[in-house]
Amino acid sequence: ELQLVESGGGSAQPGGSLRLSCVASGFSFSTIGMSWVRQAPGKGVEWVSSIFSAGDITTYADSVKGRFTISRDNANNTLYLQLNSLKTEDTAMYYCARVFCWTASRCSRPDFAPRGQGTKVTVSS
Repeated sequence: ELQLVESGGGSAQPGGSLRLSCVASGFSFSTIGMSWVRQAPGKGVEWVSSIFSAGDITTYADSVKGRFTISRDNANNTLYLQLNSLKTEDTAMYYCARVFCWTASRCSRPDFAPRGQGTKVTVSS
């Protein structure tokens, strides 16, 4: 059974940092491109970043480029997202998803599924 379990969310002030993790199981993680997506209160799901199976190619939404860094540890079936220079508009539930996106409109699955239960990030002063 596929499982994606996110952790690391919490509260931060604008300009602060957080590191999200996602532990995957139930599929061959090291052979699959992965992504982080997010959903702000009252809004739809938004793609954030993707990474190739080997970790050699990464893509980012313009809204997070230069501030967020996606990475992965295939030996431990774990996906990461480093969030730096946080802004209030980064407040959202963050999910890891078993999809790969070149851009927001070019994803292997437009519904960003399957994904985990999410971890909440709140940015406020």
